[in-house]
Amino acid sequence: MEDLKERTLRAGVAQVSARGANFLLRLGSLMVLARLLDPKDFGLVGMVTAVTGVFSLFKDAGLSMATVQRTTISHEEVSNLFWLNMAVGVLLGCLSLAIAPILVSFYQEPRLFFVTAALGAGFLFNAAGVQHSALLQRQMRFVTLSVIETVALLTSIAVGLGMALSGFGYWALVGMSVTLPVASTICLWSLCTWVPGMPNRRTKIGSMVRFGSIATLNGLVVYVAYNMEKVLLGRFWGAEALGIYGRAYQLVSIPTESLNSATGGVLFAALSRLQHDPDRLKKYFLKSYALVLSLTLPVSVACALFADDIIFLALGPKWEDAVPIFRLLTPTILIFALINPMYWLLVSTGLVGRSLKLALVIAPLVITAYILGLPYGPRGVAFAYSAVLTLWVVPHLAWSIHGTMVSPRDLLQTAGRPFLSTMVAAVFTYVVELVYAQSLAPLARLSFSGSILVVVYLWMLLFVMGQKSFYLELLRGLRKSSPVGKKESIELA
Repeated sequence: MEDLKERTLRAGVAQVSARGANFLLRLGSLMVLARLLDPKDFGLVGMVTAVTGVFSLFKDAGLSMATVQRTTISHEEVSNLFWLNMAVGVLLGCLSLAIAPILVSFYQEPRLFFVTAALGAGFLFNAAGVQHSALLQRQMRFVTLSVIETVALLTSIAVGLGMALSGFGYWALVGMSVTLPVASTICLWSLCTWVPGMPNRRTKIGSMVRFGSIATLNGLVVYVAYNMEKVLLGRFWGAEALGIYGRAYQLVSIPTESLNSATGGVLFAALSRLQHDPDRLKKYFLKSYALVLSLTLPVSVACALFADDIIFLALGPKWEDAVPIFRLLTPTILIFALINPMYWLLVSTGLVGRSLKLALVIAPLVITAYILGLPYGPRGVAFAYSAVLTLWVVPHLAWSIHGTMVSPRDLLQTAGRPFLSTMVAAVFTYVVELVYAQSLAPLARLSFSGSILVVVYLWMLLFVMGQKSFYLELLRGLRKSSPVGKKESIELA
């Protein structure tokens, strides 16, 4: 494999660029769909996805992570994992069909039966591409993966918008959800040279299955913790309340999910290659952590400062009830930027069990917060959710790095510079907006204030905090990297 630093930088740029494009595509489609559909349409589908989303955690059974994390792996091992993924996909599709009548009874909404059945079909298509995607990650071919993700997203958006314009209502959202894994798997099979063989009983994959099982259980616990409020709101406050809360939650989640997906896959693949070199692993992790925070901190502040304009421009005037919910949820952007990279550090170094223990502590904390906030509606739930996660950040970080090569001082030094830069930029932007921007139209005000925030933040980070050399080093590394886009074979060992 070519120099890991250069390949990691190239992969990171490819993923961040793709996620940026995907963010704009998702935001654009949401803006259009929010105007074509009603809150109840989003709420109906949200009632199903809040439950079937649990199944999606099992869609690869953690086996893609096992493929990436292993130092060496054979064709026979990957083939066995492929067929195991296919079996899981069929099982999840059947479970979705079986649970459809239960959801109809629970929500007292008969339309949910066929919605649940249709969404269940996506699991089978997704299963067929899991190992192909994992092999591309293993080879750090993130440029190829970025192209696939963008093409699949464009296809699903086209289907969803077409159905919405044709008057299909909430079925447009179902069409988008099912089309995405279909398009993604077709692209993966077209661009990945690997073809699975038949199952081989003599090839043992027990250790990888155990690794994947723990990772999947971790994902399940976290998912339940972060989505139980949607089930509770749908049951006790109805589809419209859930639809409003869900769109605010989605807007807040887009930057977090996009950045975590962009950096997480690259970071996990790179750290897995360095698991036997602690010094280099620490260096790579801290640089990646600094980059994640420097990108996320100004976004979280911008969402808090400009919540009214963001909701108005993104969703339209009929969604004004989402503004306070959106603002209450904005602290979670920063919180997840702080704690999500810890997962990749733990899993890449084989500490997946500790990650599971962390999840088992988080889950009861946030579920208790939901219950306490539920009597006060979506706003109460949003406040309770953000508050408990804010209180949990420091214990989570301390537990995650305990006994590893990363110290509390390392994290404090890494996070301190972008944090101080963001705070100065936020205060300056807030004052400027109060004095000069109140009379502007929403788009002009958002553009003006956002530009001020970015300029002051970059000046603070690069010059006052002395981070200019760090980012110049990243740019020099990119110039040294080899050209992208060449065809590469899939090496398993």
